Amino acid sequence: MSERNITKVVRDKYAQAALRVVGGDGGCCGTASSRSGCGCDPVTSNLYGQEDTAALPDAAVRASLGCGNPTALAELRPGEVALDLGSGGGIDVLLSARRVGPTGKAYGLDMTDEMLALARENQRSAGVDNVEFLKGAIEAIPLPDASVDVIISNCVINLSADKDRVLAEAFRVLRPGGRFAVSDVVVRGEVPAEIRRSVELWIGCVAGALSETEYRDKLTRAGFEGIDLEATRVYRADDARAFLDGAGLDAEAIAPQVDGKFISAFVRATKPGR
Repeated sequence: MSERNITKVVRDKYAQAALRVVGGDGGCCGTASSRSGCGCDPVTSNLYGQEDTAALPDAAVRASLGCGNPTALAELRPGEVALDLGSGGGIDVLLSARRVGPTGKAYGLDMTDEMLALARENQRSAGVDNVEFLKGAIEAIPLPDASVDVIISNCVINLSADKDRVLAEAFRVLRPGGRFAVSDVVVRGEVPAEIRRSVELWIGCVAGALSETEYRDKLTRAGFEGIDLEATRVYRADDARAFLDGAGLDAEAIAPQVDGKFISAFVRATKPGR
């Protein structure tokens, strides 16, 4: 699939998700109160605690399509400037704004008009002032060099067709000593190409997750140091069984080849300096 086609598929998917939330449907993931049997479990379910979401608009919670909770792990500090790559309905931006406080700022970057409209409405409903949602691609961040303290992202970088460019842009906009702290889908070990594509479609809707080694290598080439990947959720064959059966794959036969090979990880790195 070409880069242009991947971008279109991702944009269309998230536009539809935003419209479903606006229409009162969709977004059954993200919190401990998610409905059982939700088609997006177990990737996006139970990521946020009640203490995180209590003061947030319901639409922000229902629009959550991530695979982790980077705001809880990024150690955001009062006064910092944070940027969320692929901010969707805005849940992680609003949580970041709370953590950096009135002297800090949280940016959200998204390429989908429908998600941006939803995020801005969620910001209005939440009454949060230290937030700004920007339209653009994560491969071309519309912010100046060295303008951000922390970059977060929630299961979005795996969707990009040009991850090297994403990481180069993240490095560019971070200040010296700035932190890269994202949740993403990562592959562990070897998985047959056909099966890998199918499982990634289940997890991320577009195949493209990096292996642990690839992620480390790309971050190093972009200039980052202090790189660390921490598994936050390991996906087992049983987790994907219904999807694999529906895709015409023999879940029993492929279970040994995918069990534990796909994970959600918290990926940390630092821009040298300071």
